[in-house]
This record gives sequence, structure tokens and C-alpha cells, in this order.
Amino acid sequence: MPLKTLPPTGTETADALIQLLNGRGTGDYIGEHISQLEHSLQCAHSAKRSGSDDELILAALLHDIGQFLPIEEARDVQMLMEGEGSVGRVGHEMIGEEYLKNLGFGEKVWKLVGSHVAAKRYLTAIDTSYYDGLSEASKQSLKFQGGPFQGEELEQFMRHPLSEDMVKLRKWDDRAKVVGIEGSTPRVEVYRDMMVKHLEKE
Repeated sequence: MPLKTLPPTGTETADALIQLLNGRGTGDYIGEHISQLEHSLQCAHSAKRSGSDDELILAALLHDIGQFLPIEEARDVQMLMEGEGSVGRVGHEMIGEEYLKNLGFGEKVWKLVGSHVAAKRYLTAIDTSYYDGLSEASKQSLKFQGGPFQGEELEQFMRHPLSEDMVKLRKWDDRAKVVGIEGSTPRVEVYRDMMVKHLEKE
């Protein structure tokens, strides 16, 4: 009888994520002048400096994990979401949400990761100055993300119990595009113990 395959430990999952982020994060952050990894690290650092809890910090670090996944893995996640044989075009935030859920991250982490586009649509609906402050790349992507919320979508977001943290994460996301500070931004390995602790529910 073959041995039962055990699920990965928190340490193994954290190390695999760090390898993924470091290995695939060196490319340009689409439309911006920093790497995808540096953007994620700046976002996490802002969350940490604000005194946020571990779940919000991890969500900030991993909010774009759907962009890091190889196309094969992203397609697999889409199939899990939509049913085998039906691989639709799903936004990176939803791919990231499902991926982290499958890895064993807590609900708050993956819900926040899945919300960072919704928070952008919310903020552009309630604050014209927020829209004016977006980068050109972010303004362009908004068009493909459904534009500002209206009506019931707006009301649903406002009622969500995590809406305050969703907005915080979105604003850190928007600001995490500073060029030339790579040497002063803590590296992803700084968050390893936090990931392990979260995954192993210590």
C-alpha cells in the first residue's frame, strides 16, 4: 500500500512562497517603474509600520500573489473556482484569494487579498481626489475591473465587516510604487516566521 501523502507543513509552505516571490518577482510591475516583488514588499512594510495585525500584514505582502503564479498554476486555480473544463478569465485578485485559501491561510488573509480591486472600485466611487491620485497604469486597469462601484455593489462593500481593512490595504497598495528604495525595504524573508505561525495556528 503506498504511503499517504501528507500536506505540507507551515514551514514548507512559507519557504515555497518565499521562493516563488523571489524567483518570479523581478519582472516589471506592469505599467510602473519598480518590480512586482518590490511593490509587494513596500505594501507589507507600510502595513507593518502601521501596527497592523499579522493577518493584514500578510495580506499586504501577498495581495498580488495571483500575478506571481506560473500560468499553469493560475489556470489550475481558475479550474478549481469555475469547475473543470471551464477556465474563464479571472482577475489576479480572485486567483490569489483561491490560491491562499487552498494553502491553508486564514479567511481574513484571503478575503483581504481578494478585495483589493473591489476597494479600488469603492474608493473611486466615493472620492474623486482618490481617482485623480492613481497612477496612469492604475487608472487604465480600473476600466477593465468594472469601474467605480454603483448602487448595491457600493452598499455591499460599505457593509462588509472587513471594509476598513480593505481600504487600508488598497491605500498601501497605491502608495507602494516608490522608485529607488529597494535597499531600505525589508526583504520577504523577514515575514517567514509570521507566515509559519499563521499557517500552523500557533
